Amino acid sequence: MTPHIEAPSSAFAKTVLMPGDPLRAKFIAEHYLENVQQVNQVRNMFAYTGTYKGVPVSVMGSGMGMPSIGIYSWELYNVYGVENIIRVGSCGAYSADLNLYDVLLADRVFSESTFGTVQNGDPDPFRMPSAALNQRLLSSADTLSLPLQTGTVHSCDVFYRQDPDDYLRILHTHHAVAVEMEAFALFHNAQVLGKHAACLLTVSDSLVTAEAASAEARQTAFTRMMEIALHSISRA
Repeated sequence: MTPHIEAPSSAFAKTVLMPGDPLRAKFIAEHYLENVQQVNQVRNMFAYTGTYKGVPVSVMGSGMGMPSIGIYSWELYNVYGVENIIRVGSCGAYSADLNLYDVLLADRVFSESTFGTVQNGDPDPFRMPSAALNQRLLSSADTLSLPLQTGTVHSCDVFYRQDPDDYLRILHTHHAVAVEMEAFALFHNAQVLGKHAACLLTVSDSLVTAEAASAEARQTAFTRMMEIALHSISRA
C-alpha cells in the first residue's frame, strides 16, 4: 500500500497497461480481461488485475501529465514489483503522415521537462523505451497484420501553448512526429529503476488538419492499439 494505491503488495501483474484516463482503464478491464478484480480506486485512479488468454495482466490509469504518471509508475515499479509498463494513450499528430486513429510506437521521446533533472540530476532531453518491449509490440502488430508506425514523440508539460504553431519548430528541430504528456517520465523511471517501459499511442487529433476524435472515441475506439498491446503480452 502507498499513499496513492490501496492495493496489497501482490495485487498487480508483472505487466501493466497504463492509459491516462481511469475510465479507459475500466473499459479495457471490462472488455478485454477475464477474472477481473478492481485493486485500486484511491482518487478514482482505477486499477484492475485479470488475465488475457490466461496471462496475468493489470491495467491502471496514470492521470494526465508527467507528475501523475511519475508517481504511479514509480510506485508500481518500486513497491509492487511490476517489471513492464506499456503506456496506451492518445497523441496529437505533428506530421501530415499521421492520420486520425493511426497507431504509433515511440522509439524515443523528447521533452523540455525538468523531470529528469529534478528526479536524479539527468538533464538529457531524450529518453528511450525498452528495446525488448518495443520489439514485442512490433512483432505483435506484424502477426496481427495491423499497421504500426514508429517515431520520436514529444512529451510536453503544456497542453495549451501561446503559439499554436510552435509544434512546427519541434517537428523540424527534434523530428518529433506527435505529442503526448506522459512517456518521458515513464521512460525515465524505468531507466532509473532498471525496469521496462514502452509507449503505444493512437492519434486522437491532428495539429496539421485540426481533426479531432470525440471524448467518447478516446475512451472506446482505440481497439487496434489494445489488440497490439494485449497480443504482445499473450506471446511473451
